[in-house]
Amino acid sequence: MRASTGREMTGRGDDLVGTRYHQTMPVRSARLRPPRLTTQSASLAVREDGTLTIACVADTHSLPHAAITERLAAIAPDAILHAGDIGDPAVIDHLARTAPVLAVRGNIDTRSTFPDVLILDLLGSTGDRRLRIFVTHIAVNGPRLLAEVARAARAEQATLVVCGHSHVPFIGRDRELAVFNPGSIGPRRFQLPIVFGTLAISPATVRLAHVDCETGRPWSPP
Repeated sequence: MRASTGREMTGRGDDLVGTRYHQTMPVRSARLRPPRLTTQSASLAVREDGTLTIACVADTHSLPHAAITERLAAIAPDAILHAGDIGDPAVIDHLARTAPVLAVRGNIDTRSTFPDVLILDLLGSTGDRRLRIFVTHIAVNGPRLLAEVARAARAEQATLVVCGHSHVPFIGRDRELAVFNPGSIGPRRFQLPIVFGTLAISPATVRLAHVDCETGRPWSPP
């Protein structure tokens, strides 16, 4: 399965080109949990051929879609990134049968030991940093980053923010920061699709895309 729609970030992720999209829906006021956010760091290295594939999921709410194992197996990710609202911790164990899982906690994960913020470095074959990702559950209000998230991401020298919470699949840019919401693979909210995201690194590009969890096909807004 190849996700052929999406957007590409060339070089080190500081140039994002392609068609931006945002699906509007009623959302609750988005605020980070006060006052202290726990932060962890991690890194992933590309394969010998310079490629790396990460599956990005969010908002499972204890009930990931029944087809997610099959869909993930089809893209054979090197790692899975969960952007919060995990629900039952067994969800992580289930996903980890496919690939190692990195995760942040969401607003429903009050007892989780996962961090509020994950700083993820994607490293090239020589150890150079190809991309730094700032992962947190609540990051946007509509298509714009929350001011405190944008400040924190810039302070960490990140170029991509990955988030969840709204269940709205989204690829866009807020000034110099790329923004990626993979959507939700949990119970359907409103009329939103059940989708997940892919982040595919090649020697020349970083490509973001969405996959329909129900059909396994590339997803883009209707």
